[in-house]
Amino acid sequence: MYIRVKRNKTTYFIQCDPTETTLNIKEKLHSLIEQPPSNQRLILSTTNDVLDDSKTLENQKVEHDAIDALTLREGTRLC
Repeated sequence: MYIRVKRNKTTYFIQCDPTETTLNIKEKLHSLIEQPPSNQRLILSTTNDVLDDSKTLENQKVEHDAIDALTLREGTRLC
């Protein structure tokens, strides 16, 4: 499956498995945006719920082609 992660005017398409944790997705994003997972927060657009790092995508009802919003901790910027 894949999910779409949006930040401002940029969308990242992330290939993933439903059994992966949110932290795994943040680590994949880290290689794309050069921001450590600790600075990232993923929000499921359909429910506005912040995704828990320790839970799987499946447990948080993230489905194929889901749209997530990426926010960064205050004071950090994308390079």
